[in-house]
Amino acid sequence: MPAEIIDGSQIAKSIRSQIRRQVKKLKFTPGLVVVQVGDDPASTIYVTNKERDCKRVNFHSEVYKLPSNTSQAEIIDQVQLLNEREDVHGIIVQMPLPTGIDGQAVIDAISPEKDADGLSPVNLGNLLINRERVTPCTPTGVIRLIESTGVAVEGKRAVCLGRSSLVGKPVGLMLLNRNATVTYCHTRTRNLAEEIRQAEILVVAAGKPGIVTAPMVSEGTVVIDVGISRVNGRAAGDVDYESVRNVAGFITPVPGGVGPMTRAMLLENTLKLATA
Repeated sequence: MPAEIIDGSQIAKSIRSQIRRQVKKLKFTPGLVVVQVGDDPASTIYVTNKERDCKRVNFHSEVYKLPSNTSQAEIIDQVQLLNEREDVHGIIVQMPLPTGIDGQAVIDAISPEKDADGLSPVNLGNLLINRERVTPCTPTGVIRLIESTGVAVEGKRAVCLGRSSLVGKPVGLMLLNRNATVTYCHTRTRNLAEEIRQAEILVVAAGKPGIVTAPMVSEGTVVIDVGISRVNGRAAGDVDYESVRNVAGFITPVPGGVGPMTRAMLLENTLKLATA
């Protein structure tokens, strides 16, 4: 029997409805500001989608578009000005930044109390000690997608393919905090297929289209595909969707799986920061 498809778009829509209802009860308007450096086409699409999402939930939104030749110091100065604004509750810096800019240094400049992406050292540190509050958007979206299946995380064998600070590491910690037994796989992992076959929950964030195929996945596994690439002009995930969905128990599509949830979690984080 083919896997049950986890509809991230529909779940994200439900989350936005909940946020919209909460915003109506507030006596102020939550504000989210995006800092974009340069005019990368993919980044512009992401930023436009975030602006649209803010309108859907009645947030105030602003985008600061800085030229690609803006210096690191100037970007940090802009972030610090936003830190001081009382009407700004969430700040994100759109990645990637131009070559030569230390992205982590820019993220470090965001006040933890306004870190809507959950990527500041303080918020990541809280995740490490199981004090979750504002957590990274994509990993949080992954957890919510897993929870939507009704499959209990506790005691499950979870495998994270990918170890980036943006997705792999934090999602593994979040699964560990929920009492899963977690294995990280990466480019130096030996017997990769064998490791992946042990998974009852599989999160794939490798950035390599189609790297996970059906023979690598055990029957009934919850498969969350974080990857998205362009292959022959179409969006493709890290999982070979057509083959894997015949063995998995649950699977996310690309697009329409993790992406909408990442943006929904950004709104949820901003609301948390605004009402803290």
